[in-house]
Amino acid sequence: MNNITAAITAVGAYVPDYVLTNKILETLVDTNDEWITSRTGIKERRILKDDTKGTSFLAIKAAQDLIAKANIDPLEIDMVIMATATPDMPVAASGVYVATEIGATNAFAYDLQAACSSFLYGMSTAAAYIQSGRYKKVLLIGADKMSSIVDYTDRTTCIIFGDGAGAALFEPNYEGLGLQDEYLRSDAVGRDFLKIDAGGSLHPASIQTVEEGRHNIKQDGKTVFKYAVTNMADASEMILKRNNLTNADVDWLVPHQANKRIIDATASRMNLEDSKVLMNIEKYGNTTSATLPLVLNDFENLFKKGDTIILAAFGGGFTWGSIYLKWAYDKK
Repeated sequence: MNNITAAITAVGAYVPDYVLTNKILETLVDTNDEWITSRTGIKERRILKDDTKGTSFLAIKAAQDLIAKANIDPLEIDMVIMATATPDMPVAASGVYVATEIGATNAFAYDLQAACSSFLYGMSTAAAYIQSGRYKKVLLIGADKMSSIVDYTDRTTCIIFGDGAGAALFEPNYEGLGLQDEYLRSDAVGRDFLKIDAGGSLHPASIQTVEEGRHNIKQDGKTVFKYAVTNMADASEMILKRNNLTNADVDWLVPHQANKRIIDATASRMNLEDSKVLMNIEKYGNTTSATLPLVLNDFENLFKKGDTIILAAFGGGFTWGSIYLKWAYDKK
């Protein structure tokens, strides 16, 4: 019997310095602070203003933060998974560049893209490699420069997204801690409701696609909201039932930070009190692949060894799911 579980042993994060507040957005589009806050829970978001830097810059900074905090040798990292929807370029993989830049030259690396569920799916992948016994240290990074694909004249999207990165190190655990179970799903019914239309093989970049703004993210907000509320809540409820967990057994809910109303609906379905629901959406907005690790990093001080944590996400495609994790360390 395989007694190896995959545990998070360190986290790190990075967000840019520039703060894009709701008040600033009021000068760009027809919106206001009260409207944004009441519907999304977002007050501000961080933006990487340097046009010479891409998502890899954010990812490198987050990884370096983790490496410094955990005092690990990058040469010991076996694998780097880069969860992102905004790679530096379509080809080559951004994760490869990140791994080299942080000194993880003994690792192999690649990108993983499942929209806002990318980090959650990456957790499943990292855990599988650890549990197989093949690798001892897998670095999972969630990073997105969403400002690079947002149209700041479109008030349905520009109020939502921000830039940021977070990282988590997975290692073998023999105490039964770490990832316990996962419930991951996808459905192409969402293909047209949240997407970037052009730039891929179906609609390659052209003067026309650029002029028409088809390289920016677009969404049907009401439809996405409906599916997100239902599926994220369903997945979280399913993971509890499948593991015979009650709301009293759950120490923390770590939800994807897309919209406070979606988070509230998920917590309500799980019958969790507000004190167990972790949110930083008011500071960062939706950073896509980075939301979950940013929450883990921001609230690391609260976590105790053995704590039961439920993570949940929903993203374009549609992709969604929930993971049941037992925290593996007390912060020193």
